[in-house]
Amino acid sequence: MQTFTAVAELKKWVKEIKNSGQSIGLVPTMGFLHEGHLALVEKARKENDQVVMSIFVNPAQFGPNEDFDRYPRDLKRDQELARNAGTAAIFAPSVTEMYPHESTISISAGTQAEKLCGAKRPGHFDGVLKAVTKLFHLTEADRAYFGQKDAQQLAIIESWVRDFNFPLDIRRVETVRETDGLAKSSRNVYLSEAERKEAPFLNKALELGKQKALKGENPLPDMADFLKKNISGKIDYIELLDYPSLSADVKNEAILALAVQFEKARLIDNKIFTLKGN
Repeated sequence: MQTFTAVAELKKWVKEIKNSGQSIGLVPTMGFLHEGHLALVEKARKENDQVVMSIFVNPAQFGPNEDFDRYPRDLKRDQELARNAGTAAIFAPSVTEMYPHESTISISAGTQAEKLCGAKRPGHFDGVLKAVTKLFHLTEADRAYFGQKDAQQLAIIESWVRDFNFPLDIRRVETVRETDGLAKSSRNVYLSEAERKEAPFLNKALELGKQKALKGENPLPDMADFLKKNISGKIDYIELLDYPSLSADVKNEAILALAVQFEKARLIDNKIFTLKGN
């Protein structure tokens, strides 16, 4: 496995792979890898000749007072995990390598970014699109892999690629969970011991809500009551929306999503499913 920190090095490797007629699968990450990231690599390996993983904590998607500086980083550990998973190359640029020039051109994620997490994180998904657009171009990936845990991000990226005819496919990968149901996340390390015991109730609330939604009932009040009885964290939102449009009018696929703010960690989770009769 090779690790590139410079754009020129990455592009040279990509050119060699493409000239040999091989396909490239891209796994974009911010590092501090866990089983969820490795599941992306596993699927990418099955569908491509070579897999490149980006490890870049993207400042463009962090707002004021968010956790950019304290976001967990451990490149040596990540390299070992990525190598063992079968990654062919890692692209781990510095911020100045990724963004060498101050740009006056901006990207807007549109109305999809105004719901769920985006409602309280203005500009976050604009920053996500800024980074992934560069990664798509630099890696010339045939396919890129994103987890369903970050479902709003996935929906926006799918729309971005579709609407602007990017020459790659976006692949969804199901959320990887701990044995107690908690969605894998790099931010789980911020949970206190007591909060870690409460965190699985997020997934239990989603399952409760899904069953009610499938019966044609409004799941949101019962989900809120359930969480208030079982967790100390503050509910940021609980919503049932169409997927991937994120509109209020559910037509076929639905997403039931929630976010909870604990003392030092904000956790998100969701379930994507088809409503009966739709």
